[in-house]
Amino acid sequence: MSQSRNVNPGAFPRRILLAAAAPLALGLGGVAQAQERTAVEKIRANGALKVALYKDNVPFSDGTASAMTGLDVSLAEALARELQLKTSFLPFDAGENMADDLRNMVWRGHYLGYGPADVMLHVPVDKYFMSQNSQAFIFAPYTREYLVLFYKRANLGLVSRVDDLVGRNIAVERGTGAASAMLGYRGGLVRDRVMLFKSGMDAASKVLSGEVDAAFVTLAQAEAAVFARKLDRKDWEFTQLSMPAVPPNGWALGMAVKADSKELATLLDAALDRLRSSGELLRIFQSHGLTLAAP
Repeated sequence: MSQSRNVNPGAFPRRILLAAAAPLALGLGGVAQAQERTAVEKIRANGALKVALYKDNVPFSDGTASAMTGLDVSLAEALARELQLKTSFLPFDAGENMADDLRNMVWRGHYLGYGPADVMLHVPVDKYFMSQNSQAFIFAPYTREYLVLFYKRANLGLVSRVDDLVGRNIAVERGTGAASAMLGYRGGLVRDRVMLFKSGMDAASKVLSGEVDAAFVTLAQAEAAVFARKLDRKDWEFTQLSMPAVPPNGWALGMAVKADSKELATLLDAALDRLRSSGELLRIFQSHGLTLAAP
């Protein structure tokens, strides 16, 4: 599921702007000083915004650098247009944890030689997480994600708690918080019926095909699965469950830049506000079959 996704970036060439200092100002005649361009000046000169996006993170981002698709791709392109820039995507595989992703894609670059990007999308906007990763500046939440139980009411009736799922097959994404929460619920009440899949989209698709009774995935994954098959959303349930270790209010998703790139962050934040005010942000979500939840 999209909580623990993947990452991959690239680096900007170092360009120096030579500025001749006025002799009187220096007090020493004609000594030139080198002034390094700001991050925004480098981006403007390059003409493209380098955006780090997770690989295999459907419905937010997927594909190769030259053919990426997903909501985060559309959002990045819209933000770049607002700044009168093109986009250059740096798809990457997720590291062991989100801090690794920020290091590799935002503030230092990967030891294999790619990155960092100018900005990374799909970053959790969380005060504690932000305080533990001060080398990156996290800002501009653009949506909120939730875990939901995805199922067809005609098959299960109304499910309001995990206990209602005893005896039912439940699909989850392997290695995610959703899987841990479902496997550990009440000492393993439904553990023997939990089925692990490669991705949340795979888990949701098993519900659509009737191979499992329900899937515990993100709202975006469930909605995208229905949208991809052009099914009627009204036939399906997307129910939040109260469970230990599952944040009841979900988690906000935003962006991250290097800590000293506040100027870029300000420009991107303003661009996002314009997209939201104009209705473009909502249209982007709707075009991918997803709900825009207030962050």
